[in-house]
Amino acid sequence: MSINILMPALSPTMTEGKLARWVKAEGEAIAAGDVIAEIETDKATMEVEAVDEGVLGRILIPEGTEGIAVNTPIGILVAEGESVPDAPVPATPAAAPASVAPATASASAAPAPQAAPAAAPTAKGRRVFASPLARRIAAGKGIDLSTLKGSGPNGRIVRRDVEQAASAAPPTPKPAAAAPVAAPVTVGAGYESVPHSTMRKVIARRLTEAKTTVPHFYVEMDVQLDALLALRKQLNAASPAEGPDAYKISVNDMLVKAAALTLRRVPKVNVAYSDDATLVYDDVDISVAVSIPDGLITPIVRRADTKGLRQISNEVRDLATRARAGRLKPEEFQGGTFSISNMGMYGVKAFSAILNPPQAGILAIAAGERRPVVKGDEITIATVMTVTLSVDHRVVDGALAAEWVSAFRNVVENPMSLVV
Repeated sequence: MSINILMPALSPTMTEGKLARWVKAEGEAIAAGDVIAEIETDKATMEVEAVDEGVLGRILIPEGTEGIAVNTPIGILVAEGESVPDAPVPATPAAAPASVAPATASASAAPAPQAAPAAAPTAKGRRVFASPLARRIAAGKGIDLSTLKGSGPNGRIVRRDVEQAASAAPPTPKPAAAAPVAAPVTVGAGYESVPHSTMRKVIARRLTEAKTTVPHFYVEMDVQLDALLALRKQLNAASPAEGPDAYKISVNDMLVKAAALTLRRVPKVNVAYSDDATLVYDDVDISVAVSIPDGLITPIVRRADTKGLRQISNEVRDLATRARAGRLKPEEFQGGTFSISNMGMYGVKAFSAILNPPQAGILAIAAGERRPVVKGDEITIATVMTVTLSVDHRVVDGALAAEWVSAFRNVVENPMSLVV
């Protein structure tokens, strides 16, 4: 029985993607759980697993093709010995809108329906994860998928699971909404047209939504770094020269920890807005902005307030390396309760960052520089950086934002709390 292999939605914001590479070739046998292709999403390049066994009968879209809409047929899976159709199999009510699953995320961790489009709600509200072929067979045999336990990847129900039970077929989930089309740009002078990557399109859409739908305001403060720099020098001097225990803590690592401790001290900034309530997060998960060739991604240091500087340093370094290689797992960049964007390495004096919804705060960190400061009745020289806190005014008011920035300055200027 031929089924379509569809372009999956591998993240909540994905409406289209690039088919980076076919791992399987036409005529090659496929087992449930095999990686069959690599898809470039709006965030990273992800491996995609098959959820049915069979043979890759036909590749409909060649590797390297960009702008493939979610749920577009990209290939055809057939049973061994079955003839291969020349065109995609017509959709039927029993067919689910995807026949592949992301290899890097479990079904239970999917943050939105688009991330697991082969799932459908049951009468009791529990989601059922099943392959398209399993759904088609179940519909024909009158089998209730909600009564089955899947044996496929991530507990997904596959063909062999549906050959024993009986009842009714689940409803077909709605396909993902089409991405909005931007108006054409009029250009007067000569130019080179550089096509947008998938990531650039999503960045443009999300930042526009954030800036136009979330009321931002900003609180700026100067913070002296000398005590923190002295502590960093002392800590790094204690590191072994080489070996598995060697480490090198950066200023950014210490500021991640400082922001996390400040959120624990001022928890009303560790929040998100919803229509019905303010959501106060239990954990402090810091999203750290990392520049990559196609744009920006924010891998997350989970529960950063509970971790030591060495652990934070190792995590940030590993996450940044894999982010630039496009190898982050969805759970490593989806979520977070607060963001940090550091452009100090570029000598930036000050800047304001755009919020990353649904987070209510993002801290923009500028360069530390030697400046004259007044201490008592004297003018001395100190290393000073300017930080700017951007907040969602729907849940964070001016006095609260000022309280948070003052607490952050206190942690940085008295940095022993970072290590005790």
